[in-house]
Amino acid sequence: MGDMNTKDFLIGTLIGGIVGATTALFLAPKSGKELRSDISEQASAAYEKGNEWVDIAREKSNNIAKSVTDQSMQVVEKVKDLSASVKKEAEDQVNEAASLAEDLKQDAKEASETISETVKNEIEEAEKEVRANANTES
Repeated sequence: MGDMNTKDFLIGTLIGGIVGATTALFLAPKSGKELRSDISEQASAAYEKGNEWVDIAREKSNNIAKSVTDQSMQVVEKVKDLSASVKKEAEDQVNEAASLAEDLKQDAKEASETISETVKNEIEEAEKEVRANANTES
């Protein structure tokens, strides 16, 4: 919005200068030849000033375009770095989860074997007691 106000101000200044100079020339008591000469000089000066402003505007717009391009490239690089970091973090989490799942599977297998062995021993103990009680009763 600040650029638009500057642009409007420059255009207004240029137009106002031309109108003011032309008005001053027409109201001055000079001969037609002198008046035409003054108008020609003022028009040349205004044309040169306009060209200077055009050059300045081009230079500033080129600088702004370069700045925007540079900043865009920086943002793209940051996004690439961030996405690579997030991807690596996700891969690490998946690998860790797989490792934990494998450990849990192994622990469950060991617990199952221990429980199975304990139940088997308890059954054998119970059978021995039943046999012992059966032998003592007979």
